[in-house]
Amino acid sequence: MSEELSYEIRFVTCDEWEEAMGLAWKTFLEFEGNVYPPEGVRSFEDFITDSSLKRMFIMGSYQMMAAFLDGKMIGMISLRNKTHISLLFVDRYYHRRGIGRALIDALSDYVKAEEGENKLTVNASPYGVEFYHCLGFQDIGPEKRQDGIIFTPMFLSIEG
Repeated sequence: MSEELSYEIRFVTCDEWEEAMGLAWKTFLEFEGNVYPPEGVRSFEDFITDSSLKRMFIMGSYQMMAAFLDGKMIGMISLRNKTHISLLFVDRYYHRRGIGRALIDALSDYVKAEEGENKLTVNASPYGVEFYHCLGFQDIGPEKRQDGIIFTPMFLSIEG
């Protein structure tokens, strides 16, 4: 899978919310579900199906971008509180193709230009820790568990 993909990254529309949450859920189950205790799986499902989260998205206080290939969503990233990556998932068939990095780059550009911030934070899942380290994120604390969710808090200084 070394061919160059021609995908588009753009903000998600309200009509694409369910597709984005479906991608997050499917990918979470494939790569995280077996690591998390049942409480953590329930907590994640509760988060992505919470109607108040969708309302925040509709009102513009929870931003989301996605990568689309031939009209199909193949990756998504969301932002809360101006600088915190809330969700980042790429369809398993498109891993290691630069999509996650491109989503973070697009979100970084948005955070710098529109939010006036120069940092990103994330609570990296066990599966994502190495990926975030490769992009320059640094741990700001040890691995934690909260409501069954396992994560490592991380920080990235945005250049430019």
